[in-house]
Amino acid sequence: MSEAENLMWVEKYRPQNLEDVVNQQASVQRLIQLAKKPQDMPHLLFAGPPGTGKTTAALCLARRILGDYWRNFILDLNASDERGIDMVRQRVKTFARYVDRRVEVPFRIIILDEADEMTSAAQTALRRVIEDSSRICRFILIANYSSGIIEPIQSRCAIFHFSRLGVEDVVQRLEEICKKENVKVGGEALKTIFDLTGGDMRHALNLLQAVSMGGEVTADGVRKAIGLSGKARVKDVIAKALEGNFSEARNELVELINVYGMPEKDFLKHSSEELLNLNLPSVGEVAEVLAKYDYRLAVGARAEVQLAALLAELGRIGKETGFKAETAKPKSGAAPKR
Repeated sequence: MSEAENLMWVEKYRPQNLEDVVNQQASVQRLIQLAKKPQDMPHLLFAGPPGTGKTTAALCLARRILGDYWRNFILDLNASDERGIDMVRQRVKTFARYVDRRVEVPFRIIILDEADEMTSAAQTALRRVIEDSSRICRFILIANYSSGIIEPIQSRCAIFHFSRLGVEDVVQRLEEICKKENVKVGGEALKTIFDLTGGDMRHALNLLQAVSMGGEVTADGVRKAIGLSGKARVKDVIAKALEGNFSEARNELVELINVYGMPEKDFLKHSSEELLNLNLPSVGEVAEVLAKYDYRLAVGARAEVQLAALLAELGRIGKETGFKAETAKPKSGAAPKR
């Protein structure tokens, strides 16, 4: 089996040229014009929902500007993995200050994905690096929310807003990939994938590939696959924590984050939805606990440790209230779970 066949579809079918980025025409056209005069290109900030092509556009722009040498002259980091000041001082600053005149490239490029997850201290340090290295380096910051980037950095960047993809764009792209992979699709399966992923192309592709492993892609198969992941898994973790099964709950938490790649903030968001939907007598205390850990994550505390502590607190609350998963019911009028 070739290396291409082993790739996840989200990487195998990632666009290589700016013109192929789906449904971001305004941003793409601006980037194409910038690439014609790279020496005039400012630092960039790409903002928008997950799975809308921000990282892909950054990589395509790097290829266009740096040509055959692009792999050697870019540093691509996920800032949510290493979001503290040490990452800026040790990795970003070292790469940004290095000058290599052996190859004629206009500058080096540093791509910081999920930059809005960086701590305030790290962003302040980054601001100085951006200022000091602008002669030989350009930064492309990628964020879900531009408001998560401090104002002094925003003011030094040209901001590009990426919009959520529409149903026609997502379904058309999935149809193209199904034809290339010889995948049979039935009924409203691709529309169902869009409905369940909300315009996130990366999530849609991952879901399509997962469902295709079972043969024909059907709407029922898509619903079953989505039920085995995401919110359903978080619901199971919360139930185990409330019942006092801390070790099992923590193991599933670690698996969700490290194996399935669920962002810590998404885990907390889904946990909040699940907990506030349960008919718990101590809902006020639960809300206070959720707010406490949301704040701790926002200020840069170690996510895995904080979420484990959250599970421990839920165990205490569950014990005090006599929680039992089999008897717990959603609040009256709550939306039914998919």
